[in-house]
Amino acid sequence: MAPLPRFIPDDVRIGFMARRHLAMAFSGALVLLSLVLVFTVGLNFGIDFRGGSLIELRMPGPADLAAMRKVLSELDLGQVELQNFGDEREVLIRIERQEGNEEAQRAAVEKVKQALVQAFGEGVEFRRAEYVGPKVSRELFWDGVFAVGLALALVLVYIWFRFEWHFGAGAIIALFHDVITTLGVFVVTGYEFNLSTVAAILTIVGYSLNDTVIIYDRIRENMRRYKTMPLDELIDRSISETLARTTMTSFTTLLALVVLYVVGPSVISGFTFAMIWGVIVGTYSSIYIAAPILIHLGLRREAVAAPAAATGS
Repeated sequence: MAPLPRFIPDDVRIGFMARRHLAMAFSGALVLLSLVLVFTVGLNFGIDFRGGSLIELRMPGPADLAAMRKVLSELDLGQVELQNFGDEREVLIRIERQEGNEEAQRAAVEKVKQALVQAFGEGVEFRRAEYVGPKVSRELFWDGVFAVGLALALVLVYIWFRFEWHFGAGAIIALFHDVITTLGVFVVTGYEFNLSTVAAILTIVGYSLNDTVIIYDRIRENMRRYKTMPLDELIDRSISETLARTTMTSFTTLLALVVLYVVGPSVISGFTFAMIWGVIVGTYSSIYIAAPILIHLGLRREAVAAPAAATGS
């Protein structure tokens, strides 16, 4: 029986490094644009980071978000966001933080409850109401920044000890690229940036790092195996040898994420969108950022080959 065709042939050879200057220029422009957007337009921070009130309720029938939005717009509470989650009867309402103390926030929640009951009847079931104050929201924001920064720092230490400093620096530059461009995409799309988005970014860091380590490990093996091969050719060979595994992993992960994004509840759409973007950009950066940066950082073959010689291999 003839073998089944493979998604990526084992003997494929692609000249990735021939396009490295173009790819890195494109990535540099993308990072710069993302930073400009973050500091000028700004992220659409959710209630976790800007403070406000959250109401979870269940309507007696399918929720008419347009009608509910019209009712709440007459209350003069500022920005009010509604979205379905779970089934079509369950609704999340987010109200921006009101001027004043916690009593003002409670009063806003009560106004919303009374208006909805008056408009849709006593069958409206209020399940929970939460208030996030400005102090808590600031703490959550900086905790999120600290979590991402700590993850990047630990990645640098891990890669440095497992490989050489060139690999650690390359991995951090690639992860920085992934995180910043993810923020830029959130500015462009207007998706709410909240704690679940921070969780998605940390997941993206882990996913991208996994791809990068696989390629780095093959580069190190090939540097010990092919003593005279030019570094750019060796990196091309290493990426090509791991390409089937990288693309198949990314493809199957994307399939699950796209299905979840299309048919899943809207309450997690921001998380799944971030993950979809992260899988794509993480695969790209492992090939076109993390690998070619080794050439620009001046990786020397002796630094990798020396341990193998010392052990007699």
